[in-house]
Amino acid sequence: MASAAIFSSLRRRSSPSLEAFLAPVDLPNAAVLEALRAVSMSSFSGKSKKAPFFQGKNSRSLIRKINVISVLLDALIDLGISGIPPTLFLCLKELYLLLYRSKILIGYVNGSSKLWLLLQNHLISGHFHDINQEISTLFDVFPLSEITSLSEDVREQIDLLRRQSRESKLLIDKRDECSRLKLYYFLNEFENGRIPEMNELYIFFVEKLGICDVKSCRSEIEFLEEQIVNHDGDLEPCASVLNGFVALLRYCRFLLFRFEDGDGDLGKWKRRVKANGLISREIADTFVTIPKDFCCPISLELMHNPVIVSTGQTYDRPSIARWLEEGNSSCPKTGQMLVHMKLVPNRALRNLILQWCVANGIPYDPPENSADVCTSAPPSKAAVEATKATAAVLVEELANGTPRAKTVAAWEIRLLAKTGRENRAYIAEAGAIPLLKLLLPSTDAFAQENSVTALLNLSIYDKNKSRIMEVEGCLGAIVGVLRNGHTTEARENSAATLFSLSAVHDYKKEIAQEDGAVEALAGMLVDGTARGKKDAVTALFNLSTHPENCARMIESGAVRVLVGALEREGIAEEAAGALALIVRQPIGAEAVGKEESAVLGLTGLMRCGTPRGKENAVAALLELCKSGGAAATQRVLKAPAMASLLQSLLFTGTKRARRKAASLARVFQRCENTSLQFGGLGLGYAFARGNAVAAIDTSFAADVSMPLSISVPVL
Repeated sequence: MASAAIFSSLRRRSSPSLEAFLAPVDLPNAAVLEALRAVSMSSFSGKSKKAPFFQGKNSRSLIRKINVISVLLDALIDLGISGIPPTLFLCLKELYLLLYRSKILIGYVNGSSKLWLLLQNHLISGHFHDINQEISTLFDVFPLSEITSLSEDVREQIDLLRRQSRESKLLIDKRDECSRLKLYYFLNEFENGRIPEMNELYIFFVEKLGICDVKSCRSEIEFLEEQIVNHDGDLEPCASVLNGFVALLRYCRFLLFRFEDGDGDLGKWKRRVKANGLISREIADTFVTIPKDFCCPISLELMHNPVIVSTGQTYDRPSIARWLEEGNSSCPKTGQMLVHMKLVPNRALRNLILQWCVANGIPYDPPENSADVCTSAPPSKAAVEATKATAAVLVEELANGTPRAKTVAAWEIRLLAKTGRENRAYIAEAGAIPLLKLLLPSTDAFAQENSVTALLNLSIYDKNKSRIMEVEGCLGAIVGVLRNGHTTEARENSAATLFSLSAVHDYKKEIAQEDGAVEALAGMLVDGTARGKKDAVTALFNLSTHPENCARMIESGAVRVLVGALEREGIAEEAAGALALIVRQPIGAEAVGKEESAVLGLTGLMRCGTPRGKENAVAALLELCKSGGAAATQRVLKAPAMASLLQSLLFTGTKRARRKAASLARVFQRCENTSLQFGGLGLGYAFARGNAVAAIDTSFAADVSMPLSISVPVL
């Protein structure tokens, strides 16, 4: 029987319903005939009227057989129910299944890419052969002799159909097979370190396969990439080989069609700007639609590395690892004690998240440093060599192409840098970073936006951070885009690039000292979009972790902006974390103490913030009291409902929040007015005295609660 499994990954089409593969047992006999007729007719509709580029002989043969079956169905409908024996309807219901599978197979062949049909040549030919055998088997038992009024002409056609189906053999078109072998030949050339001749590639892909422009080439690439995402282990070729063909096609796209995009990408971009006034943001626009099951219960963000704990709950690895490192031994969601601390990768959920991201156009990169992460198959040598050749072509165009070609090359580098750390490494090694830097001051908004976004994507690979910082003037050019970029997305992505670069401690001071960098980040925190504010506040937090940046944060006005951000949902948590670092130094505590709304904003976050936000808020207040002197302590002491907030944290906060709350309460105890403010409450000390969390915490590392690693979205 022909399997339906091959049709489960139909591109950009809904999968058939379960009823499509079940015999219509509940339909009356007359309805069965009509359903059969509808299925047989629909097999000729739309694209199926045109023979596919490959599998043409098999498709035409099957369609001719369906045509003969349609003649039989017309004759049965003309006879009416009374002229058809009841036993025949059992066979008709089996015929329904056969016709529907035939329809799906023909549609699959018409809707697949040319290269995919070549790669699946033997498998798809086998499905056509299976259906031929089913037709033969069905009509061997079909009770035509019981239909006495059936015309001889119809009987002769069915008899001929039965004989032809019985005698049919597996048909693998020699022309298709030669093309398939030629495709593997090109891949083998790259595998052996040889780059095929341009003329040879042109004859095969353009003249023979009809892949004649950028659009068709991209369509082929996208189709293969989707098959990799949905790839089953029992299908051939394997994912690493498919990656090689994707790399080969991408190389041909630039070699054969160069950088003439036919106003495709540029035209779409210009129309989008005209319609919306700014570039649409893939991540921001789709954030609210993330399925709840794909979000970590701790961070409430899309999981990139989901793992299962002993209670069966799933969390993102960085979030649950941090929870366990704090000394917790219970499940955050259920409260149950964990039998063991082992984290088991949830590969099924990760694959679902990956498929959802691909379907919605959201970049998805697994963490680089997790040994347990089940990433895509490692690239083959052919894929590596083809990608290196592609990077060389792109960089050459960046160096010597026309202004328009350079713009398109920056766009393509941006896209290529989305697809994996290896590609980011090859692009940087080919010398792209200094050339992308030259496009940052461009008056062309499209060139500027894509060059800074390409640098952002490249910076995600750790080794590229140093390459970017070592290029003279590159940091200043990125800051220039942040301050005066032509589009909102360009400015946002420059902020995200600074955040990515500031993950390296040695670069934090250099970034902060760059003229206008901190001021521009502070400005975006005030006037930016939701995504821009998030990029800005995380960058400011990273810069705040360097103790020598405190004065720079004050003089740039960033402290005032961070205090104002305490009241804004989505960024208050990071703002409090940055302030907690700044107030550790006396000049920072003085600057924060001068802000009238600082204490009120931090206490508000203690009341209504996230668990991590509450941790950062109470940590900031504790450090403010320690470094700000008696005046700052009195201001914190007199904050409304401070006693109840501390008591609440002592009982319901995380371990770190309880430790900070207990330390802050002891600071207050030493003040002369403590008996008036906290008398009779005890602040939970009956609870705290028996726990280590009541100790005053003087460590710097535990003062601020932030994720162990914050991923930068590739765009």
